[in-house]
Amino acid sequence: MKRIGTLRLLSDLSHFSGAARLRELLAGDPAVRVRCSPDGRHLLLLRPPGAPSPQLLVAVRGPGAELERAWPAGHPPPLDAFFLPWPARPALVLVWESGLTEVWGAGVGPGWQLLRSTELCPGGGARVVAVAAPRGRLVWCEERQDGAEGWLGPPPAFSHYVCVRTLEPSGEAGTNLGPTHILLHHCPSFGLLASRKDLFLVPTTTTWPGVSHILLIWSPGKGKVMVAAPCLGLSHSKSLNPGRGDTWDFRTLLRGLPGLLCPMKPLTVHTWAPTPQGLLLLDFRGTVSLVQSHGGTRAVGTLQEAPVGLAGSAALGTFHGTLACVLGSTLELLDMGSGQLLERKVLSTDRVHLLAPPAPGMEDKEELETRGGLRLLSALGLFRVGWEAPQGLEVPSAEDLVFEEACEYYQRRSLRGAQLTPEELRHNSTFRAPQALASILQGHVSPSTLLTTLRAELRDYRGLDQLKAHLVAGDEEEAGWTELAEHEVARLLRTELMGDQLAQLNTVFQALPTAAWGAILRALQLQPDGNGRLRSHAPPDVWKKVLGGTSAGKEPPNGILPLFELLCQCLCRLEPRWLPPFVELAQQQGGPGWGAGGPGLPLYRRALAVLGEEGTRSEALELELLLGSGRPKAVLQAVGQLVQKEQWERALEAGLALGPSSPLLRSEIFKLLLAEFARHRRLDAYLPLLCRLCPPDLAPAELLLLLRTHLPDELEPPTPFPEPGTEPPLSVGLLRALLEQTGAKGRPSGPVLSLYEDILWDPGTPPPTPPRGPVTTLQASDHPAWEAWAPSGQGLCVTDTG
Repeated sequence: MKRIGTLRLLSDLSHFSGAARLRELLAGDPAVRVRCSPDGRHLLLLRPPGAPSPQLLVAVRGPGAELERAWPAGHPPPLDAFFLPWPARPALVLVWESGLTEVWGAGVGPGWQLLRSTELCPGGGARVVAVAAPRGRLVWCEERQDGAEGWLGPPPAFSHYVCVRTLEPSGEAGTNLGPTHILLHHCPSFGLLASRKDLFLVPTTTTWPGVSHILLIWSPGKGKVMVAAPCLGLSHSKSLNPGRGDTWDFRTLLRGLPGLLCPMKPLTVHTWAPTPQGLLLLDFRGTVSLVQSHGGTRAVGTLQEAPVGLAGSAALGTFHGTLACVLGSTLELLDMGSGQLLERKVLSTDRVHLLAPPAPGMEDKEELETRGGLRLLSALGLFRVGWEAPQGLEVPSAEDLVFEEACEYYQRRSLRGAQLTPEELRHNSTFRAPQALASILQGHVSPSTLLTTLRAELRDYRGLDQLKAHLVAGDEEEAGWTELAEHEVARLLRTELMGDQLAQLNTVFQALPTAAWGAILRALQLQPDGNGRLRSHAPPDVWKKVLGGTSAGKEPPNGILPLFELLCQCLCRLEPRWLPPFVELAQQQGGPGWGAGGPGLPLYRRALAVLGEEGTRSEALELELLLGSGRPKAVLQAVGQLVQKEQWERALEAGLALGPSSPLLRSEIFKLLLAEFARHRRLDAYLPLLCRLCPPDLAPAELLLLLRTHLPDELEPPTPFPEPGTEPPLSVGLLRALLEQTGAKGRPSGPVLSLYEDILWDPGTPPPTPPRGPVTTLQASDHPAWEAWAPSGQGLCVTDTG
């Protein structure tokens, strides 16, 4: 059913202090600058130079003191003014072009009090051209005169500096201002616009044309600056963290970013508006675009009317996925997703200001009632624009919603074909949970009993809500997202992890893998044991959810991974070396149908599937998973890969690590390595390990037959010594250790069982050498019988034994 855009009056301004003066300034000066305090109770109006007094007005809704300031001729009013998001008391900061800065606060005495005054440009010779006050900081762009640093200085087009100082409360009436840090130097003139998380540096009419198509996005929480050119569709990220002393010369920064200095027309922007989604910009054709914090730009929509020159007023804002644009006296509402015009209203005045929504966690009771819309301020009053359901639309009761949700939940888990209905759940005693919840909502349980039952859960929800508020406000963003991800993973692990829950868990792991894995560590109670292995003290129910997966041969729906595959993928990204120990630990868990020992794929196969297709996987991880699987086929495959890589020692250690509980697998690995030992001599150095791997029941005859099977064929007659450059053949000396390993420890007393066993019992000591007498040289003529074989004239050395 179509929604209706409504414009509801919240206040006619009579509840504000100085209501008459407030209406006068809003109605009389179209160039007045309006700002709203973070709690929504204070309004600040700053008039441009030359306007009649008062130039500054701060009005408060309800009890409280207003503030009026006027400056005489010759003393210009502040360049800009901002409310500070201090929860303890209202505070604002005034910044002049000269660099003078004043911090004012209320609640520490009667009325508003000056808390601190300082100079942003103490050395003189500089003027502030733009200023912003993002959360906890004061950032300004100052123009320095040539020679202010003692040198000739850069060209006037690049004579600006962007500086930052921390600005925080101290005690009841104190203020802490940190030291000045230069973010950018030698840069053009920039305008500064702050959202809750980012600071946007946008070109102005005085920016040098060569770079007026470029804007910068500084994210203090991430310590990065994004240089973007929306017209080119280019963006580059660089580190910019003042805490680490980062600073950039603007010209050097651009020279290192290719493509950004292409000749382009300047950005023709009528109105800029920072929002939680990014920076909105309205050009002179009526097109509204959104520049996001990552530098990407997309068109949101086109207005029915385009702004006429710079003189026309325009204001932009967003709420609930809707863009609100006030152009003159026209209000247009566009869908931010499709750009479709949803509604167009004609207002009774053209002097309308859009107010920023209050900061999360700082709204008062009245602001909470109006949450979800956008506030418009004019001399006629304070209005709220938002969406409302048409009258006559019947909203189901809480009890009906309970049974409808329960019906969908039980239907997903039911195996029967009949359709469940809410009426059946109301009267069937099998489903007691929805009936109990409905009775609570009907008031059958006393509030005290209900509060006692839900106290712990309410405390968790309250902490989670506060955490989300801090995230939206930009406080400790990285730590907050980490904590939020941990909460979400812990919550999802308590569900059935099917369908939407599993898809949501996949999304958390993709967005914040480190935080999600930290939650899994706590849920599984994983700890290293010091030997490169993992141990877990988690209950079996948790492991059952981890190891449950799809059936064999079924692909995950829509690319959604089961939890075990999701954890393996996360470990591959974060700590690949812990993946094999994790899979080994998972194989030790399990029960029937859990995925470990069940009818589905083995866990090591599921982990290998996460690594990718065969040939693209990490070979080291694949080997570790195969060796740790304990499956004979997988272990033999791993040993075969080690043999191909000639990693002999690791292949032998893989066989020795199996222990006596796997004699057949050890025997297969021994035969595989024995074949390599017979073919070449590259295993000779690891002969002691091969002997240890030798099966104890292997007979010498069987060993020699195995060797004979794998010996290389002799193409030529054997020679006593190998040819130079060729590999020596297998020798009896190398076989001795293996043959001793296969024989018994002592010489058998019975008959010889094998033709080769006498080799093993060689005493090892050669027979004694016979005594030698004097050596004489005999002539062939003394022994005529030798003439037949001894060459003439050649003497032989013999031993005279008689």
